Amino acid sequence: MFTIAIQQQQYKTYILSDETAGSQLEVVPERGGIITRWRVQGQEIFYLDTERFTNPNLSVRGGNPILFPICGNLPDNSYIHNGKQYNLKQHGFARDLSWEVTDQATQNQASLTVVLNSTEQTKAVYPFDFQVVFTYKLQGNTLEIQQEYKNLSSIQLPFSTGFHPYFLAKDKTQLKFEIPSHEYQDQRSKEIHRFNGNFDFNLDEIDVAFKELTSQSATVIDNSRKLELTLDYGKEYPILVFWTLKGKDFYCLEPWTAPRNSLNTGEHLTVLKPGASYNACVRLTANFF
Repeated sequence: MFTIAIQQQQYKTYILSDETAGSQLEVVPERGGIITRWRVQGQEIFYLDTERFTNPNLSVRGGNPILFPICGNLPDNSYIHNGKQYNLKQHGFARDLSWEVTDQATQNQASLTVVLNSTEQTKAVYPFDFQVVFTYKLQGNTLEIQQEYKNLSSIQLPFSTGFHPYFLAKDKTQLKFEIPSHEYQDQRSKEIHRFNGNFDFNLDEIDVAFKELTSQSATVIDNSRKLELTLDYGKEYPILVFWTLKGKDFYCLEPWTAPRNSLNTGEHLTVLKPGASYNACVRLTANFF
C-alpha cells in the first residue's frame, strides 16, 4: 500500500510511504526540492545535519541536494556569457530555491513531482528561461529520480546537473566500494591516482572525481550496517564524485553530468537548443543482508 502524507514541520514536508515494504521518503519542496530522509525497513539511509537544515541561511548538509545549473564551483564563482560576467555560487541555485509540487500519485508506487521555473531572480545570475521537472518515485527498497530539463529560451541553454547524496555511515572503515573506474582525480592537487577500492579515511577531507567510468552502476557495502547500496545512473552522468570529511558520519557519492567549471570550459556541458528538453534518471537501491 502506497501513501503520501503532508506534515507541517518547519517546512511543509511530503512523506511518501510504501507501507508493505516499510520504506519512507521525505521531501521538502520549499527547501530546494530536497529529499531529506529515506528509510528502508526503519533504517535511515541518508545522513542529515538537522541543525544546519533549520537555518535557511546555510546550505543543507544531508539528504540529497540538487545540483543545477552547475556542479561544483567556478573560479571566483564567475563565468562569461555573451561577453558579460555572471556570478554563480557552488553547485548553483536549485538547492536554495523553493520548488512547486505539481503532481502526486499512489498507484503501484508513491510518486511526487516537483518543478523549478526560471525567475527574474535566477536570470540575474543565469540569463536563461528554463523549467526543471523532477519526479521522485518510491517502491520497495528503491528510490528513483526521473528528471526533465526544458529550454524555454530563444537561445541555447548550457548547464550541468547532478546530485549530492549524503549517505549515513558511522564506521567508514567498514565500507567497501565497487566504483567502475580504476582511477580518480584529486580535486585539490589535480593529480590522478589509481583506485583499488579503498580510501584513506584518516585524511581530513577526501574530494575526488572518477571520470573514466566503465559502467552505469556503483555499489557501496557497509559491513557494519549489513547494507548494500547501489547507485544506477544513465550515460548522462560520466562522472562520480566522492566526498567526505573526517569525524563526520557520512560519505557522498555524487553523479554529475559534467565536471567543475564546465560552464567555462565546455567539458561535458549539456547545451539544449531553444524549445528542446533533456531527460535523465538516477536510481538508488538499498538492500540489507
